[in-house]
Amino acid sequence: MKTISTMKTIKMILLTAFAGAALTACNMKPPGATGTEATAAAEKRVQPVKVIDLVYSTTAVAQKSTSTVVAFEETYLSPALQGRIRSIKVEVNDHVKKGDLLVELDRTQMDQTRLQYEQLKTDLARMDTLLQHGSVTQQAFDQMEAQVESTRLILNNLEENTLLRAPYSGIITGKYYNNGELFSPTPNTPVGKAALISMMQVDPVKLMVNLSEKYLPLVKEGMTATITTDVYADEKYSGKVFRIHPTINAATRTFVAEVIVHNKKEKLKPGMFARVSLKLGETEALIVPAITVMQQSGTNERYVMLHEDGTAKKVIVRIMNRHDDQLEISSPGIKGGEQLIYAGQTKLEDGSLVNVVAD
Repeated sequence: MKTISTMKTIKMILLTAFAGAALTACNMKPPGATGTEATAAAEKRVQPVKVIDLVYSTTAVAQKSTSTVVAFEETYLSPALQGRIRSIKVEVNDHVKKGDLLVELDRTQMDQTRLQYEQLKTDLARMDTLLQHGSVTQQAFDQMEAQVESTRLILNNLEENTLLRAPYSGIITGKYYNNGELFSPTPNTPVGKAALISMMQVDPVKLMVNLSEKYLPLVKEGMTATITTDVYADEKYSGKVFRIHPTINAATRTFVAEVIVHNKKEKLKPGMFARVSLKLGETEALIVPAITVMQQSGTNERYVMLHEDGTAKKVIVRIMNRHDDQLEISSPGIKGGEQLIYAGQTKLEDGSLVNVVAD
């Protein structure tokens, strides 16, 4: 009997517990159901933000392009005639000055021609004396004089083709023959030219910059350019436009401007990747902190958030130029004088309620 009584007591306790739980569940309300809670939630949805005024300011019109450093001059030296190489006096990476002797070929023919020239000059001097005494005709004298001049030209040509000299100060970049070999004027270099040696002028160097045809009226000779490289990321080089090509590429609608850069320390090497910024003038533009321009997820669209009567307004923009940690933007939806949200903007959507707070 005690057992039955005990079991009844346990059942009564459980029923009472279940009833209490049910009553509590019935009295529970979802968050925000009461007026106080709804007001608190609404207040939480108002995002605090900081703003700055959007104003147009004068800025440089700069066109940025990529290019490759090239030698100011590049030459593949070779004689006009076939001949045996007596001596190549330089090696790759040697620095030479204008007029330095680089290669000497067999000089037998040149020496013979020189002797002939000297003899002819002597004969001409004698004939001049005989002409004054009437012992030879003017025609004979003129023929001898012409022969002397012809031999002189042949001698000069042989000297140019047996003694190769540096056409400018530069650096030797290739050597394709050795002493004692027979030079043959057949293509033997990577660029398909015949050469004994090759050299470059690397101070200065130049860059071939491709620009859109719309900039043609703005680009002038003498304009300054700023050059940077990945190799020397912390260094900037100054250059000038010294030549503008006269034609437009019909396929790309671009033209070429050549920029010269002094390179005394020879840090800039031909073939090096470079970025070139040309200052084309000044204009009024919107410059904003880079952190204020955001990208629409899954697209390439960029946008900013403006403050307008306590709400956030999303405006699509285009990035025109980059200036370190600032961006030049453009948008038909921005006239100037608006308030740009620069803090708290990442949590906003178009139409979000905002509260402007002081710095």
